[in-house]
Amino acid sequence: MNMGATTSCGLLTLSLAAALGCAPGEGPSGDGLEGVLASITAEKLSEHIQVLASDEFEGRLPGTPGEEKTIAYLVEEFERIGLQPGNRGSWVQEVPLVSITADPNTRLTVTGDGETKGYAYGDEVVAWTKRVVDSVNLEDSELVFVGYGTVAPEYDWNDYEGLDVRGKTVVVLVNDPGFATQKPELFNGRSMTYYGRWTYKYEEAARQGAAAAFIVHQTEPAAYGWDVVEGSWTGPQFDMVREDNNMSRVQIEGWLSEETARDLFERAGQDLEALKAQALTRDFEPVDLGLTVSMSLTNTIARSESNNVVALLPGSDRPDEYVIYMSHWDHLGRDTLLEGDQIRNGALDNASGTAALLELAEAFTALNKRPARSIVFIPVTAEEQGLLGSAYYAANPVFPPDKTVAAINMDGLNIIGPMKDIVIVGYGNSELDDYLIAAAETQGRAVVPDPDAEKGYFYRSDQFSLAKVGIPALYTDTGDDHVEHGVEWTRQRKDEWIAKHYHKPSDEYSPEWDLRGAVEDVQLLFRVGYRLANQTSFPNWREGNEFKARRDAMMSGTH
Repeated sequence: MNMGATTSCGLLTLSLAAALGCAPGEGPSGDGLEGVLASITAEKLSEHIQVLASDEFEGRLPGTPGEEKTIAYLVEEFERIGLQPGNRGSWVQEVPLVSITADPNTRLTVTGDGETKGYAYGDEVVAWTKRVVDSVNLEDSELVFVGYGTVAPEYDWNDYEGLDVRGKTVVVLVNDPGFATQKPELFNGRSMTYYGRWTYKYEEAARQGAAAAFIVHQTEPAAYGWDVVEGSWTGPQFDMVREDNNMSRVQIEGWLSEETARDLFERAGQDLEALKAQALTRDFEPVDLGLTVSMSLTNTIARSESNNVVALLPGSDRPDEYVIYMSHWDHLGRDTLLEGDQIRNGALDNASGTAALLELAEAFTALNKRPARSIVFIPVTAEEQGLLGSAYYAANPVFPPDKTVAAINMDGLNIIGPMKDIVIVGYGNSELDDYLIAAAETQGRAVVPDPDAEKGYFYRSDQFSLAKVGIPALYTDTGDDHVEHGVEWTRQRKDEWIAKHYHKPSDEYSPEWDLRGAVEDVQLLFRVGYRLANQTSFPNWREGNEFKARRDAMMSGTH
């Protein structure tokens, strides 16, 4: 279904634009647009991907020799292309990070009715601390089930109401009640809200004064298996350096495997499924499980500097207004606990998106005339550690947010061929949807909402950091309707890739990848940015969107 239906006037405009080979707002010109679009090729994308995802780059972990090689390559390419250093004469924006590595030789110990049982780190529980301290010790902390661990006034929802959890350990469910019930009137229905994100759960537990917080893992509402939890939250955990050394966070954050959670609840004389059902109502009351938990973490702490890269193509007429393209250059480095191949190369995630950034930069510099507004290309660091590079940029913007027209993020290209459609993650959030719809019309493609909106992908990539401060942001995903194989085949291939390769050493470049669809997607995003860079207006969020008030205040000069 084409979600980009328009009025008859809009259709006429789109049809005319298609005939001219440009999106509405571009207009036919002598800029050499069609030749520039044709210069974006699968061969050049694959060349960049193969370099960035090579074993030589060691999985591109921040603060390692792999980062040094990555930054050097990106700067070299931006210089070759003809861009300028974007950060006041520098190619980089330094991002101070701290790496905290918990000793895996630990257990979660649960005591009740005079009996004590331990759960193994890795297989049964994964835990860490964000506090920048040598060790943390959770001792005999009372265990409380607090449903989804959500306080959402706009939904008249408070799982902590009347509860004092200071010094206690909370157990919470993943995602939010809307996903569990599929009721559109509850939260955002199947589409995840920020209240469903794991980051929010720990933040709220800290605001409530809890000593520790554990999320019950389930594959469907989490959108990834336990192997991803084990692979992503063990080893070095990065964070930005903050003045309080993160002492405002809970002592221990973590995940319980579903099997561990069921066993733990049974020991408390509770049924997990029954409690999950109770947690779906506003009158849910927290449950004291009658158990205490203990856990000690010994940390290895390393402070480091990582880097966002900032490259600039100054605008011809309004150089003080900016369109941002972004991707994350980092991945997960080596996993020394694995036998055999230990390098998590991150070819799709996200050497591919970074390759697209380089191709877009080269395309814009090849135009006969520079765009009116400046174009900025920002490969950011530490996305895999919680969007840290983009969050640092949002807190320390190089370019004024009220002069930033929009941000376009790329995180994972299409590697399975051309599609009849393209997905907007966060469809309906902003007026940027209209820009992509117009661009897609030139390819005869439909624009559709994210079919997996319940997985909260809009909150899981770097555009979210800029959205939170009010900047309209566009994030697309590959379509689902393959030109040659259809929808079912496409979904099967995507699910298979996530199950077998996501965050694993097997995410490597393959000559069997079909990058024809990736080329089309990059061309679409070029058109969107080209139109934004040549018009005079500023797009905004839709009415009712959670970020619109921030943008409106920003653009009116109020705070």
